[in-house]
Amino acid sequence: MSTHDILHRLSETLASRRNADPEKSYTAKLFSEGPDSILKKIGEECAELIMAGKDGKRLNIVWESTDVIYHVLVLLAFYGLSIEDVSQEMRRREGISGIDEKAARSAGK
Repeated sequence: MSTHDILHRLSETLASRRNADPEKSYTAKLFSEGPDSILKKIGEECAELIMAGKDGKRLNIVWESTDVIYHVLVLLAFYGLSIEDVSQEMRRREGISGIDEKAARSAGK
């Protein structure tokens, strides 16, 4: 099973929890609380990832990275997006300098 498969399956599972019982599903609870709650969790998890990175503990970095990715996927699902949307954008950016890509986005605003 590939990473791609796992992320797609998780993305589909999260989307299916949109109307689930918030008492029985953490994801449904986040959905019911709205984007501010989801964004707060992303912020908390990013802070924990930063601390894990500063500590240099590899297993903690993996755990916290997993939490960040999960909560980002919840945010995507909240807005009707999925990992496929992110994958398409990553494919679009492949082979483009980060500096050039950022400049192109800034010019388009």
